[in-house]
Amino acid sequence: MLARGLLRTDGGGPDTPYDARLLARNFKAIALFDEYRPGDGPDDGHVTPDRIRRWEEPVHMALTFGATVPAEEQSRDTAFVTRYAARLSRLTGLPISVGAEPGNFHVLVLNEDERRAIGPTLRTLIPGIDRHTVRTIETMPLSTYCLVFAFSPPGRYVDTQAVAVIRAEHPQLTRDGCYEEELAQGLGPSNDSPEARPSIFNDDQEFAYLTTQDALILRMLYDPRLAPGMTARQAGPIVDALAQDYLARRP
Repeated sequence: MLARGLLRTDGGGPDTPYDARLLARNFKAIALFDEYRPGDGPDDGHVTPDRIRRWEEPVHMALTFGATVPAEEQSRDTAFVTRYAARLSRLTGLPISVGAEPGNFHVLVLNEDERRAIGPTLRTLIPGIDRHTVRTIETMPLSTYCLVFAFSPPGRYVDTQAVAVIRAEHPQLTRDGCYEEELAQGLGPSNDSPEARPSIFNDDQEFAYLTTQDALILRMLYDPRLAPGMTARQAGPIVDALAQDYLARRP
């Protein structure tokens, strides 16, 4: 991927321009559609219209490593995730902390054998988690580098639990990219769009780290002018105005 110019860490530059129209379009594609929710698999091919979803309570990311993950790697990744969580907190306005269980956003860093046997742990961490979601995690195909599921109470659009799974076998930059994408998507912008650029919310792997546009999408999602449960029709004009506002304020 590096030889092909992928996994960029620059956040986007002169080669990836975007304006308010593109920012609004990409926000709608990423935050108002869903690649998969609990009960779907990442390869089901279902992209369905959704409503505005986000968290309203403090987020505690409980970072758990499999027994096979070297101590040096655990220490390095914990520091990386802690710094990144602080950035996500600044962007969203949510209190976000990192530590051990108990948490409400579970980040599991596992090797292949550990992940295949994670079902009982998932059922303990997230009581009531459905069988299909557990199976999706346990049987992740090699084409899926990492994933996240967010959970909300029935009939509500406020997430209260999430679980992200990161493959421990990945090289450092790929692991970092997984942390950046899945922890951000677990906060609400859950879809990927092939047209979004510069963006990590895109399966082409061009960017490893959260881009300037991704940061704006997170800020917009948590702007008080939007509310959980808004449909695309309700949110659309507000999103257009937010895109104009945030780009006008950008240095």
